[in-house]
Amino acid sequence: MSASHLKLTSYFAERQRTGSQFLAESMLDLFADRGIAASVMLRGIAGFGHRGFISSDEKLTLSEDPSVTIEAIDTAATIGDLTDEVTEMTSGGLVTLQRARLLGGDPVLSLPSGDDEIELTMYIGRNRRINGSPAFYTICDLLHRHHFAGVTVLLGVDGTSRGMRRRAQFFSRNLDVPLKIIAVGSTAHVRQVIPALAAMPHQPLITTERLRVCKRDGQILAGPSALPVRDDRGRPLWQKLMVHTSEATLHDGVPIHRALVRRLSESGITTGATVVRGVWGFHGDHEPHGDRLIQFGRQVPVLTIIIDTPERISRSFGIVDELTGTHGLVTCETVPALMALDDGERHGSIDLGDFH
Repeated sequence: MSASHLKLTSYFAERQRTGSQFLAESMLDLFADRGIAASVMLRGIAGFGHRGFISSDEKLTLSEDPSVTIEAIDTAATIGDLTDEVTEMTSGGLVTLQRARLLGGDPVLSLPSGDDEIELTMYIGRNRRINGSPAFYTICDLLHRHHFAGVTVLLGVDGTSRGMRRRAQFFSRNLDVPLKIIAVGSTAHVRQVIPALAAMPHQPLITTERLRVCKRDGQILAGPSALPVRDDRGRPLWQKLMVHTSEATLHDGVPIHRALVRRLSESGITTGATVVRGVWGFHGDHEPHGDRLIQFGRQVPVLTIIIDTPERISRSFGIVDELTGTHGLVTCETVPALMALDDGERHGSIDLGDFH
């Protein structure tokens, strides 16, 4: 059977502290103490917040205080119990809540009916192997053969796996340090691959969420969903754009993710964006690719995340459309709860909005 879960995601600067500890360390300690099913910490490579300062992988300033993203997934009751603690310990940044379904038992029967577009998220140990190859190679090849719109593999540096803390260390195999795989496909695509995923050794933890594919390899398929500012009970609604591109693909001589961050910041349309670098993946009909020992230029996937009000997301999509040209995969999904924090000031709410 499948179960309703919540995904709690925090975006903040890596050197932010709470008490005597770095915030990231305190947050992951909390997740380990509560035995969170899965959590993963990702280091950002570029982005900006509401204050407008841009961090970029082209500047040395990135190493001083890069952005981080920490995501936790568990039952609605478990995540609900710790959300207040997470927001209390965070002095600056963004905290979001999204609904997800954890697949288990007979996962095919638990998928939604129809042919909705789905974000399939998998969490697996980053150095687990299948037939001698990294498990994420096998998963990407499977999804590519079944014509998924795109897959991005993100390397975690810390987190929890089935309730146990797993952090990356230099002199360790780091078998179960979490790795996150984001795949975009239709319900039909997901139904085709779930049996093979469920039969894999080191079976990944798998969640599903609905989304909309807005653009694929330069072709606009649909704009972001038109949402009201608030739901029927007056709770604010938010949206998230995710732009899957390659680090090697340029706009006016600049990697697309850097151009996006610069243009979005200068426009003032949105209050922030975060960029994370993948290690493997594909979009469209392109073969799975990533870092290899011998290659000219980095071929890794890059994911740019923009979260804001429906009106600002609609305006941001205009810039995204212009800069992605003939390349990339752009998706949009609803974020039912968001809180922005800045030195004691709070904007938004962690009460889940509801809009169908």
